[in-house]
Amino acid sequence: MVTRQFEGKQQASDYQKFRFDPSQEIIDLIFSYVDERFPKLSEFAVDAGCGTGQNTRVLAPYFKKVLGIDISEAQIEEAKKATRSPNVTYRVCPAEEVPVGDTSVDLLTASIAAHWFTIEKFLKEVDRILKPGGCLAIFTYLPSMEVHYKDCSEQMTQVFAEVGDSLVPYEHEKIYHLKNGCKEMYESIPYPDKRRFLRLMGTSSSETEVEVWLQNVLILASKPQ
Repeated sequence: MVTRQFEGKQQASDYQKFRFDPSQEIIDLIFSYVDERFPKLSEFAVDAGCGTGQNTRVLAPYFKKVLGIDISEAQIEEAKKATRSPNVTYRVCPAEEVPVGDTSVDLLTASIAAHWFTIEKFLKEVDRILKPGGCLAIFTYLPSMEVHYKDCSEQMTQVFAEVGDSLVPYEHEKIYHLKNGCKEMYESIPYPDKRRFLRLMGTSSSETEVEVWLQNVLILASKPQ
């Protein structure tokens, strides 16, 4: 069953303003991995569960074509408004049904989204659309965080922790993927060439002075040639 979240128009607008962009360290790790396996990668990338396009736009300078897909029409509308790159397009569709041909994609990414997917179906679709040697990059961050803002960092971090604890009884069941560092997701990838990174990284959105430090998870895999 497809999980549907973040579909309201106001929620999508807030998402565009306040969601953190992928850190440069994550991007560098991805392309270091990709360049070692697929040095001529430049044709086509897909960003699954793209939301309002933060990660999709990051991919634009590296590829001739980039497609961002998301199940939420409201998120896609925000992505279109925020994107100026002519080589980036968007479609409303689930990550388990990517509207592209077989073995046509060089890199497929999923940024802070894959825990919502039906993983078995998603990975079958990944295998269908990736070129031989093509790469998969799944990255997200864990729920716990350190908050840094002027002289009240410790207090704010404590407040966020208390709020997080209070919300545990209401969490969606798929949040467990985040809490275990996407370990089961990583183990489900059928390719022998794969890696999983855990890194503490600082980040912020363009709309706030608050910086947060998050434990990030990055999963990389390459389809056999």
